[in-house]
Amino acid sequence: MANLIEIKRGESRFHTKIDWLDSWHSFSFGPHYDPANLGFGLLLVNNDDIIRAGSGFGTHAHSDMEIVTWVLDGELEHRDSLGTIGIIKPGDAQRMSAGTGVQHSEINPSSTTDLHLLQMWVLPDTKGIAPSYEQLSISESLVSNELIPVASGQGHLGAVAIHQREAVLWVSRLSAHGSVTVPSAPFTHVFVARGSVHLSSEDKKTDYVLAAGDAAQLTNSNTSRLTASAEGAEVLVWEMGIK
Repeated sequence: MANLIEIKRGESRFHTKIDWLDSWHSFSFGPHYDPANLGFGLLLVNNDDIIRAGSGFGTHAHSDMEIVTWVLDGELEHRDSLGTIGIIKPGDAQRMSAGTGVQHSEINPSSTTDLHLLQMWVLPDTKGIAPSYEQLSISESLVSNELIPVASGQGHLGAVAIHQREAVLWVSRLSAHGSVTVPSAPFTHVFVARGSVHLSSEDKKTDYVLAAGDAAQLTNSNTSRLTASAEGAEVLVWEMGIK
């Protein structure tokens, strides 16, 4: 595969807006379908959701998928058929392995405050595993201007474990003009959750400005860096190998 960087602007994403949900989908999802946009690497879903106070997704089923949720604002109440009840806050990493099948609900328990979250689905490397759930607080690890592992199939300490050896999700909270190096991998997906960044190659020959909601899809890319604007930024980076 040739080196390639493709920029996906936030306004080009699929959009679902109903009375209780405002959701932007990076890839085909639900009724939104584009055969040329079914995912990137091992990442099949990257949904940017705002859930109104007191609302949410009622009980529904999943199977054979690694589901990772990252809360930006508010709190998420999770309940599932395994008997798990969890409240996920900003700085918490949450993973549900659907495996042979699990049902769960996702509700904004607040009566006054909207919930803003990112939910990502990754293909597992083994189908038919027992469903499981994991939640960890990594707030104390979120040092500015470092990439921190949030979900990993490679045994990173402090990250929730996913059943996909070829994938790691990193998060970085960048201070004003702070920067981090983007991992080089067969597939790297960069998503800007807050603020804006410059994505530049090591030789400075390429430079892209990415705002909140924008993504960059890097295939076999050379070393590059993310540098925040004066307002700072929060970015999520999936480092992925071959399926």
